Amino acid sequence: MRFLIISTDYPDFLEWVYSRNPGLEKQPYDEQMRVRNESLFGVANFYSSNLCKLGYEAWDIHANNGFMQAAWAKEHGAAGKDNALTQLRLREYLKKLRRTAARTPLRLLKPFFRPVLQSLDSRQNWFYEILAKQIKHYKPDILFNRVVNNVSPNFLKEMKPYTQLLVGQHAATKLPESEDWGCYDLVISSFPPTIDWFRQKGVNCVLNRLAFEPQILSYLKDSRKDIPISFIGSFHAVHKSRIELLETIAARFSELKIWGPSINQLRNSPALQKHYAGPAWGREMYQILQNSKITLNHHGDVPPYANNCRLYEATGVGTLLITDWKQNLHEMFEHGKEVIAYRTPKECADLIGHYLENDRERETIGRTGQDKTLRDHTYYQRMQEFAEVIKKQL
Repeated sequence: MRFLIISTDYPDFLEWVYSRNPGLEKQPYDEQMRVRNESLFGVANFYSSNLCKLGYEAWDIHANNGFMQAAWAKEHGAAGKDNALTQLRLREYLKKLRRTAARTPLRLLKPFFRPVLQSLDSRQNWFYEILAKQIKHYKPDILFNRVVNNVSPNFLKEMKPYTQLLVGQHAATKLPESEDWGCYDLVISSFPPTIDWFRQKGVNCVLNRLAFEPQILSYLKDSRKDIPISFIGSFHAVHKSRIELLETIAARFSELKIWGPSINQLRNSPALQKHYAGPAWGREMYQILQNSKITLNHHGDVPPYANNCRLYEATGVGTLLITDWKQNLHEMFEHGKEVIAYRTPKECADLIGHYLENDRERETIGRTGQDKTLRDHTYYQRMQEFAEVIKKQL
């Protein structure tokens, strides 16, 4: 079987990775893909590499990475005479210039870039034109769209003649009721309500949980455990209770450190701004998790199921995870043995105090949680499960 996997990246991450690697935007497609994968952000190449280990062919596409997509189009003679590639390059270089301006006296000009970028984004010709050419080039047996909310179902309907099976993946955010999701032959999800939602619409949807990639451990330095309490995550409208939790923790523990995309997300919480340590993407995030004595997890205002990557990322590196209690947590980890669960902010603070004072107990639970993840929750296992579902569907 041949898999073509469509993903997209956070714009903040793309700006970060190209600013950290000057000149990367001029490099060949394969080199840009290598650097992006070795950042370890998101699922990197964890799906494709494990599908290949299972004996299949698999390729990744990061559809909104303008520089990478432009390189692919150029190398495959897919630019043609259309102006999509020109728009794409202009968009990416304007973004780069905006970042540069923000660090110089030209920062006052930064707002003037916004309407130009919005105009280019609104057309987005390049996104679908290059993606269509990639699908036609690879001719996959399975077109696997990991970002169903970012790729138009109407576009995918047009692509169905070029694949045997169209598969989607979605977690917990709400999707528009007005879209025709019947273009998908199969959807996988780690979130039970999403499974129910698709099935109600007549779309076959099955459970496929999130996971950890053991290869990550080879990229990390020896753990120093010099961060007493860490939290890594975002702060959006759906995270009101997350802010309340962390404000409770911060009031008792000055050692709390918070990493997130931007301190601006904490503008309504001066108490937490004092604990903000900066952004943390990919490999740096895993190193912070590994260097933490305790790391906190909070699912936001999305009850009632445990369903985020931090469950596996934190346990995978061997750190004690204190996570919010959810009714299905026991299906993945045993509370008190492999992770610790709290029901209220006060209980969370009390648990932090206890495990900071009891090193042996904390370290034992961290190791046991890691053993569980490396035994039962790896991407290799998830891709085995995924491939079996695909075979039945075909």
